[in-house]
Amino acid sequence: MNGSSNGRGRRIILWRHGQTAWNVERRFQGTTDIELTGTGVAQARRAARLLTALEPQAIVASDLRRAADTAAELAVLCGLEVTHDAGLRETFAGSWQGLTHEEIVERYGEQYARWKRGEAVRRGGGELETEVADRAAPVVMSHADKLADGGTLVVVSHGGTIRTTIGRLLGLDSHHWEALGGLSNCCWSVLSEGVRGWRLTEHNAGTLPEPVLGDDT
Repeated sequence: MNGSSNGRGRRIILWRHGQTAWNVERRFQGTTDIELTGTGVAQARRAARLLTALEPQAIVASDLRRAADTAAELAVLCGLEVTHDAGLRETFAGSWQGLTHEEIVERYGEQYARWKRGEAVRRGGGELETEVADRAAPVVMSHADKLADGGTLVVVSHGGTIRTTIGRLLGLDSHHWEALGGLSNCCWSVLSEGVRGWRLTEHNAGTLPEPVLGDDT
């Protein structure tokens, strides 16, 4: 699902939510609805001030609180309404959800190793990464298609979902999606449109280097 090739000059900013307590604990969140910490709210407010300068025309967000509350910080500054879509939720990971990184490696070591090798794995009996892209990428494109030429869309989502969506929109084989590094809390990546489709022009932007704490590590 590569982007339109008519060179309309659109831009998609894929913004990961702020910090949660489960991020700090390195606990797999998946579709569990965990709220932002005070630090996460501060991260969202800081990032929102930077993103406002990019003059977004539309904001769409996962309906999970950590993403929705992050998006709300930008919406207030831009005077925009946020559209919430469950298609942008994080990967459902079944029995992995709620476990720490160490517990996952201990209990599901072979499954974890296969996933890190780029194999198609239903982590904890949940979704395949390609299935996440199947639901998320069309949501992103449906909103991008509504932009005026040169317009900017902000998509507020989750680390794993953003990575798979970027891979899909760039036309990369799913085996290579792991080559895209994870996003730190409240950092973003930018896809810009040219005559040959979408290009990744920024990745994990927005702050000084921070550890990547989340499901996508």
